[in-house]
Amino acid sequence: MTATAEAPAARDASSPKAARRERLQLLLRSATFLTGAVIVAFWVFCAAFGELMVPTIPMPSISSAPSTRPRPITGSGPTSWGATCSAVSSSGLTTSWPWRRSPPSSAPSWAQALGLLTGYVRGFIDDAVGRLVDAVLALPLVIIALLALAALGSSNVTVVIVIGVVFAPIIARTVRSAVLSERELDYIAAARLRGEGSLYIMFAEILPNVIPPILVESTVRLGYAIFTVATLSFIGFGIQPPSPDWGLAISASYGLINGGYWWTVLFDALAIASLVVGVNLLADGIQAAFET
Repeated sequence: MTATAEAPAARDASSPKAARRERLQLLLRSATFLTGAVIVAFWVFCAAFGELMVPTIPMPSISSAPSTRPRPITGSGPTSWGATCSAVSSSGLTTSWPWRRSPPSSAPSWAQALGLLTGYVRGFIDDAVGRLVDAVLALPLVIIALLALAALGSSNVTVVIVIGVVFAPIIARTVRSAVLSERELDYIAAARLRGEGSLYIMFAEILPNVIPPILVESTVRLGYAIFTVATLSFIGFGIQPPSPDWGLAISASYGLINGGYWWTVLFDALAIASLVVGVNLLADGIQAAFET
């Protein structure tokens, strides 16, 4: 009798670990995820060790043909690190890793907390915050970032903070949508019957169960952040010279295309496109693993 009763309990205790192992196996079998991981890993390696592989070189003469010492390798660092810091600051990926057991051991980001609050409490708070988020999202995010950088001044730290703040309402909306479906489930009703408070229910019960959509959305935001960092650098409001940033390199050379010097822009543009494609493939693979 005791052994029979303990067996289901042992299976229940191991089920979260088994679920995490199954998701990991699905990711490792996903061609989409692995392709994206290879692309992203290549650019991460270039960002970390690019200056060792290709020492800092001056901008080549416009008459110089493409060489074996490409500047895009060294330019991967500023763009990728700036975009990653922006995405992490808006989504709080470092606070709630999806493979860990719940409840999370540290506080969520303010965007996650805002989404939890509006989705769980509803009522006036949801309406007021929702209208504010709608007003922010009604404008192109690049325009909002430009206005903020024009007011605060351009620096690498400011770019990261501004992009993180601009993307945060999207993360909050994603969390809210996930919370709306979770708050009506049986385990939330059981927590209320046990007398648990709203804060405990939001952060210890609901948050760990909405991490998958947060992770997918945050990965997608990383792709947008790469484009945004490059765009702001291109128009002079992002990462500042003499950085080899991709957006800066394209800005300095795009006028030469009409003269037939196509290589001055092509490889930096392909680098941006390949990194964004890799990040989106990662997001598609992660989403498929969690939906299976």
